[in-house]
Amino acid sequence: MGDSSVIADVKRYRETVREHTALKKLEAAAKRYFKLLDDIDGAKAMLSDASLDPELAAEATKEVELLSSGIPDAEREVLAGLLPPDPLEARNACFEIRAGTGGEEAALFAGDLFRMYSRYCEARGWRIRVMSENQTSLDGYKEVIFTVEGEGAYGLFRFESGGHRVQRVPETEAQGRIHTSAATVVVFPEADEEDELEIPEKDLRIDLFCAGGAGGQHVNKTESAVRMTHLPTGLVAQCQDERSQIRNREKCLATLKARILDFKRREEEAKLGASRLTLRGSGDRSERIRTYNFPQNRLTDHRVDLTLYSLDRIIEGELDPVLTALRDKDLSERIAAGLGKI
Repeated sequence: MGDSSVIADVKRYRETVREHTALKKLEAAAKRYFKLLDDIDGAKAMLSDASLDPELAAEATKEVELLSSGIPDAEREVLAGLLPPDPLEARNACFEIRAGTGGEEAALFAGDLFRMYSRYCEARGWRIRVMSENQTSLDGYKEVIFTVEGEGAYGLFRFESGGHRVQRVPETEAQGRIHTSAATVVVFPEADEEDELEIPEKDLRIDLFCAGGAGGQHVNKTESAVRMTHLPTGLVAQCQDERSQIRNREKCLATLKARILDFKRREEEAKLGASRLTLRGSGDRSERIRTYNFPQNRLTDHRVDLTLYSLDRIIEGELDPVLTALRDKDLSERIAAGLGKI
């Protein structure tokens, strides 16, 4: 990291910093693991002394049992540190939430999901930037696209892609019947300068239009909103949250690049034909990953057989139990794959 040639090369320097961080984590995990083994050996050595006081022997036995119980977690930390780091995990996250089946209730649920993620990010000190939104009259969303700016945001949210189903009595229901509605979430990493993705002008169609919603006459009467279509792939990005058309163009292009890179990455993964099914959702609208049952205050994630009876707190942004379970499951699968067990 102190090499002048490395410092002069921004891309190489960032890669080196990333590698250094990963190695430091591995070093710390290895030190904890070997200290645990040394402590166990020390306690066992005490037990091998025939003249040891019975009370001390009992304490040493308990210590060996306690220390031994920590071996599996310590080994797991070391194995996790040996896995190749994913450089995308540290990036910002791009979200797209769309109402699915269920009409106005689906739009309300899409709004609930947006607020859930927003509150979680606010609690972590991460910034939310809305790129585009299509609100309904009841404060729901037919669609909302936003970015989460925070170190490791994509790594944390990467498993949220897929179909989210809700079961509850809608505000629009007069007779108290439970309805089932759905919304879809797609999460992908924000593009970065190290991606070196250049889009020829001939591959872009740019449309300008007036932004809708609140914002006054300037927003609603000037063509400041921007929509970009990548003709080779058909991917579309839109931004209307800035008053400046130039700023909207910049943000729109950044989002489009992120979508193109995600599209190419999925194509490469499909060609490789990975043998392990990843928890990272495909974004397929038919792929149901989670159910939110309000009458029973129950959340179920169908990929990890996780059921929590704290939906009231989760929907308010207390997502850690869900996100942690998904990351742990993914880590277990990656370790097993690295050991050749799957």
